[in-house]
Amino acid sequence: MNRGTESALDAPELTRSDTEPEADTTSAARATLSRAVEKLRSLQHADGWWKGELETNVTMDAEDLLLREFLGIRESAATERTAAWIRSKQRADGSWSLFHGGPADLSTTIEAYVALRLAGDPADAEHMRTAAELVRELGGLERARVFTRVWLALFGVWPWERLPALAPEMMLLPAWAPLNIYDFACWARQTIVPLTIVFAHRPQRRLPFALTELHDSRPWSPPAPTSARARGLTLLDRALHAYDRVAPRSLRELALARAERWIVRRQEADGSWGGIQPPWVYSLIALHLRGYSLEHPVMRAGLAGLDGFTIEDGTRRLEACQSPVWDTALAAVALADAGAPRDDPALVRAAGWLLGEQVEVEGDWSVRRPKLEPGGWSFEFANDNYPDIDDTAEVVLALLRVDHPEPARVQRAIERGVRWVEGMQDESGGWGAFDAGNTSALARELPFCDFGEVIDPPSADVTAHALEMLAAVGRAGDPGARRGRSWLASEQEPGGSWFGRWGVNHVYGTGAVVPALIAAGEPAEDPRIRRAVSWLEEHQNDDGGWGEDVRSYTDPAWIGRGESTASQTAWALLALNAAGERSPAVAGGVRWLARTQGPDGGWDEPQYTGTGFPTDFSINYHLYRLLFPIMALGRLSA
Repeated sequence: MNRGTESALDAPELTRSDTEPEADTTSAARATLSRAVEKLRSLQHADGWWKGELETNVTMDAEDLLLREFLGIRESAATERTAAWIRSKQRADGSWSLFHGGPADLSTTIEAYVALRLAGDPADAEHMRTAAELVRELGGLERARVFTRVWLALFGVWPWERLPALAPEMMLLPAWAPLNIYDFACWARQTIVPLTIVFAHRPQRRLPFALTELHDSRPWSPPAPTSARARGLTLLDRALHAYDRVAPRSLRELALARAERWIVRRQEADGSWGGIQPPWVYSLIALHLRGYSLEHPVMRAGLAGLDGFTIEDGTRRLEACQSPVWDTALAAVALADAGAPRDDPALVRAAGWLLGEQVEVEGDWSVRRPKLEPGGWSFEFANDNYPDIDDTAEVVLALLRVDHPEPARVQRAIERGVRWVEGMQDESGGWGAFDAGNTSALARELPFCDFGEVIDPPSADVTAHALEMLAAVGRAGDPGARRGRSWLASEQEPGGSWFGRWGVNHVYGTGAVVPALIAAGEPAEDPRIRRAVSWLEEHQNDDGGWGEDVRSYTDPAWIGRGESTASQTAWALLALNAAGERSPAVAGGVRWLARTQGPDGGWDEPQYTGTGFPTDFSINYHLYRLLFPIMALGRLSA
């Protein structure tokens, strides 16, 4: 392979397309980059930020209707717009899926079905009959995940006794005790605390219809434990159920009051909890059960804040989260990669907005790092309680690419951000996303935890971004960076890739790790880099692009396999470029991006390439399809 210093767009292999022999690939690639940059610039808000839609699945919309039904505030016109969105996502077999092109998902289908019944869709309508048939085929309400059965219990459709126990007394456990709330990842912790109140109250708001058509003929039985530790936790669950019947009133009230205060103190400025849907809806329900009226300022702010997460375009849908800090940092890096001057007004506005978003107060992370000074950035507009390592690293990388009129302010922000990231490094050498030392595997085996990751251990992609940041500020030789490199080396898969925790999947992980290792001083000839390059080249699609299906998280047959997408093709190109590749694989990827670009300068990408919880919750970041191709084409043309 020729790994010279010339631009990849000028490499001989890129001068002709195999499928379009008359095309000038170099010119096409540069034109592709130019059109994409023009589109990205057009999407910047006047205040300096970017934000693409964060698309998930219809449980967000179904649960929004269920929340409003529970609180007695559901409106018919809004319900119909939400129902129209839910109907538009139903598949031919009657089901709903967790991601585009994915298999039927039982719990998602149940929640969508119940929401449509609330909207007035009759059970004997064709689309409802097919959905109900599929639910029964997949095991009925009896085989739904715990969270779905919680919603059913709220409306008297499922008995509370058949749910795992969740005692509010866990709020009284010290931070060193097993299964205290800080043993759980921040997203799980924020959800579990309000649910302890809900489980203690066991409310029921009867639906105006029955759901007998969704029951399986087989009797329900709890899942069998799969390990000795799980058997022990099952016994603990039974003990907690027994305790619930005799819990001392004074102790129970002490725990409930502590949970209530914990929730109220963590409400964000935009009315949310953590800027994400699950703790938001359960916190509103929990506080309502604690006697907060809908006119209470906390409740009013929480309900009003949901409007800011709602997209109205004839239909109505709710974003599970919003990503302006992440999107803005990536957009600034992309524009800089594409050749924007350091004092470009778009970059300066973005940097100015990012500077104002730095978190300067302590959050839950300080429980494990009490002496660490704040200085991180969060994902959302308002989430001071939960800054994260990934966003902080990317913001620092963005600020380093801009000449802002207040250089001293920028330098102070960068220094604080770097110190915070360094202080959040796990003892193993890697970095998790939101917390340090959040690795208690015991939490994963609780009977309650059957949906999504509930802890936040180090991951290759977050560690790579932290390492890349340290290299960019000249600290690649520091002990923390060296430990990060060693951790990444130990995490490489036998085939040469890296697992992607927050993006799908091995293409994402490898696309993050290779540039970070190169930036930190690893030579392109290092065997680990060569194995990664070989893995990417072996998994390139025949059309020249790269893709990987969400199912790769559970089925090894899907690793590195899937329809080509713009974001995943770009991740592969970023890694190959960092490794110095000027190969036919790079040429094919560039041609694929040029060939599939739309007239508006962007790319169509219905596939979900972002990850919330591996397998269980996937995300389509609508800006990924634009930001990462700009980065890749920009770096290849540098």
